[in-house]
Amino acid sequence: MKIQTSLFVSSNTTYKNCPNTAKPEFAFIGRSNVGKSSLINTLLQRKQLAKVSKTPGKTQLINHFLVNNKIYFVDLPGYGWAQVAHAQKIKWKKMVHNYLLHREQLVVVFLLIDSKIPPQAIDLSFIDWLKEHQVYFAIIFTKTDRKDKIKSQKHYTALVRLLEKNGATIPDIFFASAHDKLGIEDILSYIQALAAKNS
Repeated sequence: MKIQTSLFVSSNTTYKNCPNTAKPEFAFIGRSNVGKSSLINTLLQRKQLAKVSKTPGKTQLINHFLVNNKIYFVDLPGYGWAQVAHAQKIKWKKMVHNYLLHREQLVVVFLLIDSKIPPQAIDLSFIDWLKEHQVYFAIIFTKTDRKDKIKSQKHYTALVRLLEKNGATIPDIFFASAHDKLGIEDILSYIQALAAKNS
C-alpha cells in the first residue's frame, strides 16, 4: 500500500464519539514505551503525526488518523507502567476495552511487543483478553533492528512457545523497526489486503 495522504482527524474519550463513518479502522496498542507512535509515523511516512515522547503514557485518548481518505489508523493508549494515578489507568483501560469490543469499524488491532525483552506477563494477559473476547488481532514485534536480530528471534520463539503451551492459535506476526524501516512494507500490504476485504 502506498501512502499518499495522512492526517490527524480527532481525539476522543469514548468510541461513541469517534468518526461517524464506515471506513475500516486499524488500531495499534502495546505496553508503554513499546515504540507505538514511532511505528505509526514510519508507516505513514510522517515524523510527528503521532506524538512521540520519552515519557510513557503520552497517548491518553483514542486518536484517529485518516489514511488515503480510505481507512483510519487508530492510536490507542498504551498499557503498563505509565506513571499515572491508578484511577486514570482504570479509566484508560475501560476506554480501550469499550473501543475494542464495540467499534464496528475495527478490522484488526495490532498488538505491539518489544522484541528487545522477553515476553512480558502483561502482554500475555492482554493476548488472553483479546482471545477471550474474540477480538481479531495481529502481533508486531517492534525495535527489531538489524543489530539485534538474534535477540528478536529468541524472544519471538519464546512467545510462540508460550502461546502453543496454552493451546492458543498463533496470530499473524510481523517484525518491524521504525529505525531501519524493516517490515514496514509487509505491514502495509497486510493492511491493504484486509481493507480490500472490509470496504
